[in-house]
Amino acid sequence: MAYDRFVAICHPLHYPTIMNPRLCGFLVLGSFLISLLESQLHNLIALQFTTFKDVKIANFFCDPSQVLNLSCSGTFTNIIVMYFVGALFGIFPISGILFSYYKIVSTILRTPSSGGKYKAFSTCGSHLSVVLFYGTGFGVYLGSAVSHSSRKAAVASVMYTVLTPMLNPFIYSLRNRDIKSTLKRLHSRLI
Repeated sequence: MAYDRFVAICHPLHYPTIMNPRLCGFLVLGSFLISLLESQLHNLIALQFTTFKDVKIANFFCDPSQVLNLSCSGTFTNIIVMYFVGALFGIFPISGILFSYYKIVSTILRTPSSGGKYKAFSTCGSHLSVVLFYGTGFGVYLGSAVSHSSRKAAVASVMYTVLTPMLNPFIYSLRNRDIKSTLKRLHSRLI
């Protein structure tokens, strides 16, 4: 998504050529295969555990770190693997997002018209909410191995599974003129 915004803002005339269906399919397939590889790695790690029979995880879905906390056997190697995979699959996407937004912001700041700047920044707002998704997901993924607070992990899990996906349509709806005028009228009534 960050690459799409990067091409749309930094190279708008070349967008149809660069973002062709084959590249889009490759990006989707690559994302799917990497997430499949990562999930299978967690399955292989979890299959080696000796766990209790009747244990409940205090979360609304099963994070790999929550399963790791239930292990009766030594988990040092598994924690190291989890940190390595988290760093590998977390640092590269985040650095790509940050680099693309650096290029986007520098391109937008060179735009002479204020209307063009506003329009470009408003299209990037919803995409920047994904950074919130990465931050909370990354925190739950790596933080639960250190901290054993299931309540904090559950709150962070709600952030990246419920709240962040709800923000994207809300941010897009704020770009609608009718909703903007309604919010302005509501704000003027409250003041």
